[in-house]
Amino acid sequence: LQLCSTQNHKTGRDLERSSSPSPALMMGLSILDHGSRLLPLFFQDVCALLVQACQLVHLNQEHLVNKVCQLIHHLLNRFQVVVDEQNLDFLLSYSISALKQCSSWTHTEILQALAALVYYNGPNCQKYLPDLLGKSGLLVQFSDPAQTDMELRRAAVHSMANLCLSVPGQPYLDESYRSLCFQTFLNVLQSSKTSDVDDITFCMLLQNALKGIQSLLNGGKMKLMQTDQLGSLLAVLKKCMFYGLPGLNMEMPAVLYPAPLPQYDGRSPVKQEHSELSTIKKKSKGKQKKGQLGEEVKEELESDVGDGSIHGMDIFQLRSGDAQNNPSLNPWNRSLDAAYMPAGKDHLSCHPSWKRISSSESEYSDAEGGIQSKMRSYQAKVRQGALACFLSTIKSIEKKVLYGYWSAFVPDTPGIGSPQSVSLMTIALKDPSPKTRACALQVLSATLEGSKQFLSVAEDAHDHKRAFTPFSVTIASSIRELHRCLLLALVAESSSQTLTQIIKCLANLVSNAPYSRLKPGLLTRVWNQIKPYIRHKDVNVRVSSLTLLGAVVSAQAPSPEVQLLLQQPSSSGLSNSGTATPHRLSSSEWWRRAPPSQGEPTDNWESPSSEPCWLIRLCISTVVLPREDSYSDSDTSFPAGTVYEPSPVRLESLQVLALLVKGYFSVTQSYLLELGEVACKCMEETDPSIQLHGAKLLEELGTGIVQQHKLDSTIAVNQKVPVNLVVTFWTMMLNGPLPGALQNAQHPTLQTSACDALSSILPEAFSSLRGDRQILCITLLLGLNHSENPLVKAAAARALGVYVLFSCLRQDVMFVADTANAILNSLQDKSPNVRAKAAWSLGNLTDTLIVNMEMMGQSFQEEFSDLLLLKMLRSATEASKDKDKVKSNAVRALGNLLHFLQPYHIVNPRFSETIKESIRALISTVQSEATMKVRWNACYALGNVFKNPALPLGEAPWTAQAYNALTSVVKSCKNFKVRIKSAMALSIPTQRERYGTTEQFSQIWSALVIALQKSEDTEDFLEFKYSASLRTQICQALIHLLSLANSTDLPFIRKTIAENGAVIRSYVLQYMKSGVEEDEAGIHTNSQERDSMLKKAIEHICGIELSEGKAKVVVTAYLEDILTNHVNSTEVTEA
Repeated sequence: LQLCSTQNHKTGRDLERSSSPSPALMMGLSILDHGSRLLPLFFQDVCALLVQACQLVHLNQEHLVNKVCQLIHHLLNRFQVVVDEQNLDFLLSYSISALKQCSSWTHTEILQALAALVYYNGPNCQKYLPDLLGKSGLLVQFSDPAQTDMELRRAAVHSMANLCLSVPGQPYLDESYRSLCFQTFLNVLQSSKTSDVDDITFCMLLQNALKGIQSLLNGGKMKLMQTDQLGSLLAVLKKCMFYGLPGLNMEMPAVLYPAPLPQYDGRSPVKQEHSELSTIKKKSKGKQKKGQLGEEVKEELESDVGDGSIHGMDIFQLRSGDAQNNPSLNPWNRSLDAAYMPAGKDHLSCHPSWKRISSSESEYSDAEGGIQSKMRSYQAKVRQGALACFLSTIKSIEKKVLYGYWSAFVPDTPGIGSPQSVSLMTIALKDPSPKTRACALQVLSATLEGSKQFLSVAEDAHDHKRAFTPFSVTIASSIRELHRCLLLALVAESSSQTLTQIIKCLANLVSNAPYSRLKPGLLTRVWNQIKPYIRHKDVNVRVSSLTLLGAVVSAQAPSPEVQLLLQQPSSSGLSNSGTATPHRLSSSEWWRRAPPSQGEPTDNWESPSSEPCWLIRLCISTVVLPREDSYSDSDTSFPAGTVYEPSPVRLESLQVLALLVKGYFSVTQSYLLELGEVACKCMEETDPSIQLHGAKLLEELGTGIVQQHKLDSTIAVNQKVPVNLVVTFWTMMLNGPLPGALQNAQHPTLQTSACDALSSILPEAFSSLRGDRQILCITLLLGLNHSENPLVKAAAARALGVYVLFSCLRQDVMFVADTANAILNSLQDKSPNVRAKAAWSLGNLTDTLIVNMEMMGQSFQEEFSDLLLLKMLRSATEASKDKDKVKSNAVRALGNLLHFLQPYHIVNPRFSETIKESIRALISTVQSEATMKVRWNACYALGNVFKNPALPLGEAPWTAQAYNALTSVVKSCKNFKVRIKSAMALSIPTQRERYGTTEQFSQIWSALVIALQKSEDTEDFLEFKYSASLRTQICQALIHLLSLANSTDLPFIRKTIAENGAVIRSYVLQYMKSGVEEDEAGIHTNSQERDSMLKKAIEHICGIELSEGKAKVVVTAYLEDILTNHVNSTEVTEA
């Protein structure tokens, strides 16, 4: 080619004066017959040759123009060349001129060349778009539905589709061109094949149109906003999804419309539900026979083969024996589909061949099969293209819009074959092409992803006997049908790659289905059917099977159904199928501490089940024991001499273990030491991913223990892990690889997880560790708090915030001081995440200061450094101006610190200005537009400030500002929880003087009365549930104010009673009678205490000495009337 290019250049001038081509050009054109033997050329060499060839061939030499266009098409596709901008300009101009001037017989080849030229070159074709896509543009003309030459129309649509390919970072087609192209592609897909059109040509036309729509959607600019536009697209996609599928020939509507209920009348799901319920009952009567497939699966297989719903399966084989005796159904006895490369080499994707092979269709050789085989291949590509386009559609629209079309693509009844029942599962079950089946499953998976909220409406826990079918029952029926169909597909599938997609789809379904609202049994079927595939020969199938089991154990955990499954005998399922060997689970010393079998004595803290949990044992053995020789992984990317299972399998096993510990700690706690050894072994390995998952497993174990030992835990003492065993566990960790993982600076993610794990230690166990182990933990965390990696530093800061709450450490002034300095250092970090964690820890540290103050008194306060306290105040004040995530805990810390201050701090000149600034920061935060959590904490913090008797509340200038901020919030804040905390803060001062002047007191009283009247006014219905708690807190605050009021306050109180007495009375009586709301508001007062508070207020007002006692008499009479009403109503109720 290079020689040809040179000769063309030399003879170019002569050719301009000659009508016959040079021998060099003819030699160049002859490469069309020998292209496969050419060595690769540089892109610029190919482009230069094509430009020179076009320069040498005039447009009146139509035969040569045709050959040059073939050359362009062939070379650009052969070497996957994207033409550079300079050469593209000339070649496009040449091609467009050729289309305008040459005879129609050349147009197809010219368009093929044009398609290759514009491939991924759309942004560089802007100036030619009017010629190509304008009102009378060439591509618009040639792709018109009236075009009779189908090959020409196909070539035009192909060029248009390639123009629509987006290039990252480059401008995309204008809206007018996008709309024109979209409508052109849609017209093609809506057209029907006429008898005079070649089947394969029509298939290729459909492929190109699908490719074009997918490119428009993937470009990110095409928004399917109009219902008709989206509905028309989904209708043709549904039609094309089934194109050429044997046994299906049906008419689809032109437009699909969104509907909450199925678009067509289908069979009632009641019968199906009844049969499934009876199946569950049958199963519960006794264990399945050894060596048999689950009865429910067998029944479903037998009922469905008559409809031809399962691809490639022999009816007689299915009816004559079970899956274990039938090699075609045994997933590990099947050979891989011949059409697939080993897993990992060519992972199945829903992107059709045009995206991964070339800019043009690859030629099909008849040597590969007969015309029927060729036809089936092209039809399968159409189906794959439609599914790929559907996948892009899903990604380009909102899920809430997609779910309006749920019933058009997802089955809700077992019927198969009619237009109203064909769905994505029809393809997954019936399509002969494993790649197409995988594409359908990918689309279904994408539909299910993020569907939890949509599916949460499903409900069929009770038998439905109404005259109509509620939406909730329809969705429940759909979920049940998806389980049924996917489990059928699982048993029937022979391709390992498609099998992987089925299992991934099941995992997505399990992760989003609301099993607590459905009849039990669905998870049991999934559980029993997936067991054999854990030992499948294909590594990807094994990984996805473990992912599915992980989804099951995390589905609304803890689930009673899964709890029972976990307690099944270890012989159930795995050994039945011949896929698990008992010696693998018990051949190692590793299991020396496995739970004893029935009849042997057990410790009283172990789980009630005497049977070992097979899933835990399987996962641990997968992680720590050498792999068996019987495995024959299809993925050759893993080293042949690997001792253990491939890394993805081990990682997924560790994930399952972590999920089991998180959701079912009562089941896993008897394996505590074994799981600890697993974590240790993983952290000792060299693979960073294995190390990381080992640390995460350790964190889940620690968290499970802590949750079990919480004060509010309902678990019986004899069912909790004993503290001495927890001490043994953590001693093993700290004597093992955990300290090394914490110091592994080359692996900061591991350090972060190790920090999180170390923070999950049980406080009671920490206090029982040896002194050197305690010092090791503290030293490591204090050191990591200075890490340069923000993730590590944030984790260390958080862990210190946990440790400072430990009872054995919080009274150690030196530890508290060291921790405070470390946290203050992190509070200055440039990373917002580090500052947020440090602020949380500072809040915990100040909680500790308050606890120490209350327990140890002045001794601790005097021992704590004044300089450090001042530094903490300043840092917290500064942090209160930071982002909301930092601010919410900074204000919490400020409230505690201002509460902690002693009189000698307050009179100290170094403190006075900082104190004022801190209080101003709190007031400002209460009044700000920050998040509700920030304002909630700020109100709570002001309440803490009011608790400090040493602060000059009532006299200081900031008093009025603080009360004004709280009264404003209690009257008008949209969030009722913020109002509750502001009312609570207003009720904290215990002396009348601390409320300030009579005017200030009256403003507070008035604000509370207004807040009480508005306690049921809200725009947000979700806030309404807090209204009772708000009224409780306001009533308590009003009675508190009455118990402190002086003679100058009573006239205003009397005036308020005269204006709003009836409303106040009704709410106060309601408060006196109520006995529930106090828990919601965090107020712990019983009925007797409320009576006592009101009596105390009455006595206080009666004791006020007045020169003119009219106000006193009115207020007292009003309160006594409320008390009398309350007492009378209580007596009637008791009677």
